Amino acid sequence: MMKKILQGIFLSALGIGRLFSQENVQAKEGRLDFTANIQNNHLWRGLIITDKPVVMGNLSYALDAEKKWKVGIWGASALADDKDNTHYKEINYYVQYSDGRFYIGLWDLYNSRNINTAVAADDIFSYSQRRTAHIIDLRTNYTFGPSFPINIEADIMLYGGANAGEVILEPDGSYKKNRYSTYIQASYPVIKDQKVNLDAFVGAGFALNDNTFLYGNGKNSFDIVNVGLKAGKVIKISDHYSLPVAMMAMWNPSNKYARIQLAATVF
Repeated sequence: MMKKILQGIFLSALGIGRLFSQENVQAKEGRLDFTANIQNNHLWRGLIITDKPVVMGNLSYALDAEKKWKVGIWGASALADDKDNTHYKEINYYVQYSDGRFYIGLWDLYNSRNINTAVAADDIFSYSQRRTAHIIDLRTNYTFGPSFPINIEADIMLYGGANAGEVILEPDGSYKKNRYSTYIQASYPVIKDQKVNLDAFVGAGFALNDNTFLYGNGKNSFDIVNVGLKAGKVIKISDHYSLPVAMMAMWNPSNKYARIQLAATVF
């Protein structure tokens, strides 16, 4: 009899523990979060970063209760080498503010693929003005009201980028200037609030401090570098799990190439 009573107490305690555990999980669903994406390639501002499949992760922490201010780490890695036998790996750090319609963020970008050590340091801790491969990137975008829901994006490379050609040197090898490559984009929701939503976008590039810029072909001071369509929908896997997926078609008129991207947000 005593054995049965003890078993009953144990099972009851276990059930109550699980109940409190579930409640605590819900209560603690707070400021720390992370997500993961899988894509067949990585396209960025009209550039082909890699043509190989990529896994991406984003770890963020909200600094305020409304989750408008966040700090985070974003990273990605290709699942195979590119045809030039280099392997894409990237780790970025950021601080950002967003209120739903307005966004501003300061990002520290570090792509370790194919660093030319003749012009840039392959040391992730190097922030030398002349040789750092890091890029300090200021990002902003704003979405207008419901009657005119166009989104305007403007991004400026403020510092670094020796491996990307952002740093201009004097003939003696000393630092001269940064180009401040700038990217602007307008996007518009052609179809929204449907099973499949569709956005159209066009992006252009120029440099604030030079005649050429990162995103173009190196011949023009201003050029259209990113034109495309992006469709997205949510696939219901079960009652508790849905999978957001997207397909994007991108053309870069300046560099004269195009790509299709398929992406899924796993969680």
